[in-house]
Amino acid sequence: MEVLFDKSVQRVPIYNWAPDLDPAALKQLQETAALDIVHHHVAAMPDAHVGLGATIGSVFGTVDAVIPSAVGVDIGCGMCAMPTGNFWAEFEANAHDVLAMFSNGVFQVIPLGTDGYDKPQPWDARGECAGFDYESAYEVLNNEIQKKAPLKLGSLGGGNHFIELQKDQDGRIWVMIHSGSRHAGKEIADFYIRLARQLNQQMGAGVPRDLSYLPATHEAGRAYLRDMTWALHYAYENRLRMMDRILGLLEKVAAHFGVKLKYDSRDLINIHHNYAALEEHFGRKVWIHRKGATLATRGLTGIIPGSMGSRSYIVEGKGNPDSFQSCSHGAGRKLSRSEAFRRITKADLKQALGGVIMRHASDVRDEAPQAYKDIDTVMAAQADLVDVRVTLYPLAVIKG
Repeated sequence: MEVLFDKSVQRVPIYNWAPDLDPAALKQLQETAALDIVHHHVAAMPDAHVGLGATIGSVFGTVDAVIPSAVGVDIGCGMCAMPTGNFWAEFEANAHDVLAMFSNGVFQVIPLGTDGYDKPQPWDARGECAGFDYESAYEVLNNEIQKKAPLKLGSLGGGNHFIELQKDQDGRIWVMIHSGSRHAGKEIADFYIRLARQLNQQMGAGVPRDLSYLPATHEAGRAYLRDMTWALHYAYENRLRMMDRILGLLEKVAAHFGVKLKYDSRDLINIHHNYAALEEHFGRKVWIHRKGATLATRGLTGIIPGSMGSRSYIVEGKGNPDSFQSCSHGAGRKLSRSEAFRRITKADLKQALGGVIMRHASDVRDEAPQAYKDIDTVMAAQADLVDVRVTLYPLAVIKG
C-alpha cells in the first residue's frame, strides 16, 4: 500500500493498493478525496479503475451523507458460491458431454441478458425493506419495484455477470454466480443520482456533478438508504434463486452420468460489492461506500473472481483498518468496453479461454480475459487484506 497525497487537490490522503493505477482513476480518486464530507482517507483497491463519478474499486466513508454514484448503478451486485462434495474425477471420463449438458441446461433454467420470466416470481420476504409489497417514498419507482422486478428475480443479466462451473485445487466441484439487482437496482440508482445532482445544485454544494450527495438526514437521503436496502435484499435473493436452479440442474446432469450430487446449503457464500453501510472507522460512525469492493473483516469468508476463464479465489478477510476492512471485488478492467470490442477478435477470445467451455447470449469480447487486469497481480497486491483459502479453476462459463 502507498499513500498518495497531493495537498493542492486533496483534503485527505489516498491509500492505494493498485499497482497500476491509471491517471484517469487517480484523478477521480483525488476528486473524491477533496470532498468536505469524506472521513480520514480514500482507499483504492488493487483492481481500481475508472467508473461513473466514484472509482470502481474505491472505499471511503462520508459524514452524515451518502453518494449514490459511489454505490453504483448495480446496487447489491455481488458473488455467490457453493462447494459440492463431488470431485471432477467422477466426471472427467465424460468431460465434454458433462460440460455441454450443463452449459446448455443453464439456458433452459435461467433467463440471461435482458430476459426475464413469463410470470412474476413470488417474493414475500419478511422485513421492512424486502419483498414485492415494498413501497418507495417516490411513487415513480414503485412500478419498477412491484411490477417489473418480479419478472427478473432469479435471472442473470448481461455485462460482466456470469455463471461458472469450477473445480478447486483439490478437484472438488464448485458453482459460482456473479449478478446483482437487475434493472430495478439500476432504476433506483439512476433516479437518486439525478436527484442528488438537483439537490446539490440547489444547495450550492460545489461538488463534482457525478459525486453529488444526499444528506443522510434529508428525506431524499433517508429514502435512498431504504430503497438501496431493498435492492440489496433483492440482489441477494436473486443470486439465491439462481443457485437453487443451477444446483437442481447440476443434480440432473450428475444423475445422468450415475453420480449423486452432494452439497450442504450451510456452505453457501453470498456477498455484495456495491453498497453503503453505517460503520465505525477511525473514531467515527460514517457511511462506508464500497463500489466494486468487498467486506473483508477478520475471519470473514469472501469471493474474489478472476476474469472470464481465469482463476478465482475464496478468501478470508484480515480486517485491515487502512482499507476500511475491505478488499477487491475482482480483477478490475484494463480496457474499456468500447476499446475491448475494437481490439479483441472472437478468435482472440477463444484462444484466451483455452479449453474452458463458454456459452453466451451476446457478443462478450468486452469480457475477454485480455480486457481485465491479471488476477494474480491483484491478489499479490492485497496480501495484507485477505488470505487465500481456496483457488478455483473454471470448467465452463455462461454469460448473458
